[in-house]
Amino acid sequence: MQKRSTNQKQANDRFSNTRINEQIKGVEKVRLVTDEGPLIVTIEEALAKAREAELDLVEVSADQDLHVCKLIDYGKYRFEQLKKTKEAKKKQHVVTIKEIKIRPRIESNDYEIKKKHAIEFLQKGDKVKLTLRFRGREMLHADLGMNVVNRMLEDLKDHANPEKQPAQDGRTIVVVLNPKG
Repeated sequence: MQKRSTNQKQANDRFSNTRINEQIKGVEKVRLVTDEGPLIVTIEEALAKAREAELDLVEVSADQDLHVCKLIDYGKYRFEQLKKTKEAKKKQHVVTIKEIKIRPRIESNDYEIKKKHAIEFLQKGDKVKLTLRFRGREMLHADLGMNVVNRMLEDLKDHANPEKQPAQDGRTIVVVLNPKG
């Protein structure tokens, strides 16, 4: 027995409730959608037209009084639907929050590297959580830490907007940045 991938399994689940040809039972008349427009015909007539055109009779909607059916190549239709879902999945972007940790006495080259990383994350469309943590007696100079955070915000203003103003919570100063555009 072969294992199926989750994508294939999900696709089969989506199409498992679609009835085609002889699977359409318990219905006397259907609304058949054709190039000429919708027709109300018996199920036997609709199946005969499908065989004549060498296509499949596919139930599009079973929610109404008359079930709506179409004459289409079911294999091709299913392939195109799978292709569309794959394309939609490729275009999705999950926004993640990337954290950048800094210190109040950060050296200039370390600061530039952290800033560069923040810009890369923002350009990818991710949010950035900027965290400054105080240790020991650094808490006495909280204003120096706030200056570093404000400097980083000023340097990133072309790439991001802060959700809120930086807030000090105990030994940390935290601010979340949203990418622009």
